[in-house]
Amino acid sequence: MPDRPSHVAVLISNPATPAVDAAVVAAVRSALPQPMAARWLNEGIAAEIGFEGEADIATLRTVIGDRPVDIAILPGEGRRKKLFLADMDSTMIGQECIDELADYAGMKAHVAAITERAMRGEIAFEPALRERVALLKGLPLAVVDEVIAERIRLTPGGRELVGTMKANGAHALLVSGGFTLFTERVAAMIGFDAHRANILIADGESFAGLVEEPVLGREAKLAALIEMRTELGLAHEETLAVGDGANDLAMIGEAGLGVAYHAKPAVAAAAQVRIDHGDLTALLYLQGYAAGDFVTV
Repeated sequence: MPDRPSHVAVLISNPATPAVDAAVVAAVRSALPQPMAARWLNEGIAAEIGFEGEADIATLRTVIGDRPVDIAILPGEGRRKKLFLADMDSTMIGQECIDELADYAGMKAHVAAITERAMRGEIAFEPALRERVALLKGLPLAVVDEVIAERIRLTPGGRELVGTMKANGAHALLVSGGFTLFTERVAAMIGFDAHRANILIADGESFAGLVEEPVLGREAKLAALIEMRTELGLAHEETLAVGDGANDLAMIGEAGLGVAYHAKPAVAAAAQVRIDHGDLTALLYLQGYAAGDFVTV
């Protein structure tokens, strides 16, 4: 058998609830063709098994059963990526910023329902965003500072993910269908090289209820990936994209490694890899990084 396998099966659990034990590793290994010895990436949390040939992900998920363990099958070559594009809301942070803004206008339930439908792909993203932004008219701009301080929480593992990739020569771009008022601050907190998002129009010290056109949605995220890939002179397989909603699908589909992170069902079903249990360090394990390799910016 060659030193580098044709494929790798990666098992990942959430660091808060370790679930990758010797038993599940052995069970998965026995279901793989020509498996190599397992390699622990983080004891109890993540492991990988190289193998030769093909394996069916549905079969492996059956082997795992109801354990809170994610599994991915990846090519053995070219796992470490040089360009990382990430969605912000419900991916790099745990909240939807527009829903939190709407709470201050007394409309969170109404706006959140529209957000959910848009993220599930049930309604078009761009008109749904305009509709929600209109409801923010008259809200003081100062509310943004309050939302960031009191409501926004970074998703665990995000700083390690971006810090480790950047330390290994990758470029990281936060690309959001949300707003620059948030992406600028979140990108700085996590360590992204740059950010792109929609611009909310102000009327004095309040929101005008309008967003600058064109709206940055699904196609703009895809365009950002292609543009950055070209600018950096990278191959398709050297790119990684992660998101949770329908407006991330094109970007996820175009990336060399596209990951649906705690995503809506249609997104999870379409993505190359789905992470339902792990935190954002899962994306490092997918690239073959072990916990000892992690860097926090």
